[in-house]
Amino acid sequence: MTKEEKAIVVRGTPAIYHCKAGILDKLDTLLAPYQYKRVIVVHGDRSLEAAQPYLPKETNITLIYLRYQGECTLQEAHRIACYAQAERADAILGLGGGKVMDLVKAAGNTSGLDTILVPTLASNCAAWTPLSVFYNEEGQFTHYTVFPKSTLMVLLEPRIALHAPVDYLRAGIADTLAKWYEADVLIRGLKHRSAAVQVAHLTARLCQTALLEHGRQSIHDAEQKQLSDAFVEVAETIIMTGGLVGGFGDHLGRIAGAHSVHNGLTAAPATHHLLHGDKVAYGILVQLVLEDNVAEVKNLLPFYEDLGLPYRLGDLGLSAEDRPTLESIARQATLPQESIQLMKPEGVTSEEVYKAIVKLEQIVS
Repeated sequence: MTKEEKAIVVRGTPAIYHCKAGILDKLDTLLAPYQYKRVIVVHGDRSLEAAQPYLPKETNITLIYLRYQGECTLQEAHRIACYAQAERADAILGLGGGKVMDLVKAAGNTSGLDTILVPTLASNCAAWTPLSVFYNEEGQFTHYTVFPKSTLMVLLEPRIALHAPVDYLRAGIADTLAKWYEADVLIRGLKHRSAAVQVAHLTARLCQTALLEHGRQSIHDAEQKQLSDAFVEVAETIIMTGGLVGGFGDHLGRIAGAHSVHNGLTAAPATHHLLHGDKVAYGILVQLVLEDNVAEVKNLLPFYEDLGLPYRLGDLGLSAEDRPTLESIARQATLPQESIQLMKPEGVTSEEVYKAIVKLEQIVS
C-alpha cells in the first residue's frame, strides 16, 4: 500500500487546550465538569520542582504523585497504568517533558483513563499528539504507537517553559522546524490532497515561517527570562501548531527522513547526550541532501549557527573518518519500517544515507 492509498485518520487536537499564565490555579474549575476525585500526577524530579510554584496550593481533588522511572518504555507505561488502577484513579496527569507526556498517554490508553498533560518544556509536540514514541532501556528507538483516543486536556503554563534550560527550547525549535521539511516531502507530490492534508501542509509551513521569524528572539528572551510575545508564539508553535501537522496529516504529516536519521543516530552511543531536537536538526540537513536540495541547506546554515544547532558530524560527537559508525547509523535509519522509506516510491537505501552524510560534511566544511 502506498502512502497515497493509506487512509488519513484525523486526530486533530486534544479536547481542550489552554495557554495562559496562571492556568494551573484553575485546575479545580477545569476538572470540575468531569467529577474527578483522584488524579495520579506522573512527574520527574526536575519537572515537579519547576512546576511547584505554579500548582494550586489548595484543591478539592486528591493528587497522588508518582515519579516516572527512566525511559519511555512499554514496561514503564504498564507500571504507571497498573498503579493508577490500583489507586482507583479517575485520570492521569502528566507533568514534564516529552517522555512523561508519552508515558502518560500510553498509560491512559492501557488503563482506559483520561489524560491531562502539563508540558514543562517547549521542546516538542508530545503534549498535543495522540501517540507515544517508545525506546528500550538503553535509549534506542524501538517504535511508536498511535492511540485511538486523544488527550482530554493540555494546559500550557508558559512561565514554566520560560524558566526551563534554554537548550530544550532550542531543540524544540529544531524538532518543529522539521515539520515543514518532512510534511512537504511527503505531500508535495500527491496528485490529490484532501482538505485535511491541505491543512497539514499549510500548518507545517506556518511552523517554519514562525520559527525562522521569531526563533532567535525567543531564545534571547528565554535567556533573559522575559515572558514575551515571541517566546509564547514559539512555545505554542512547538507544542500546538507542530502537533496540528500530524493531527490532520496523519502519516503524511508526522515524520519522514529527518526523524529516521535521528533514529539512526540513537544507535551511536556518542550521540546519547544530545537532545531529540538536536539530532532531528541534523536529520533535516541529511534529508535535504537526499532530496538534492543543497540550496536550502545553505539557506538554513545561518539560522543553525545563530541558534547553535548541530550541522556537522563533530557537533554530534562523531567523525567523518569513522565509516563503520556512520554506516551503522545509515542502516538503522533505513530499516524497512522507518519513515524515510515514505520519501520515494522505491524507498531509500543505507548507502544513499551514508553518502548524504558524507556529502553534507563536504557542504558545511
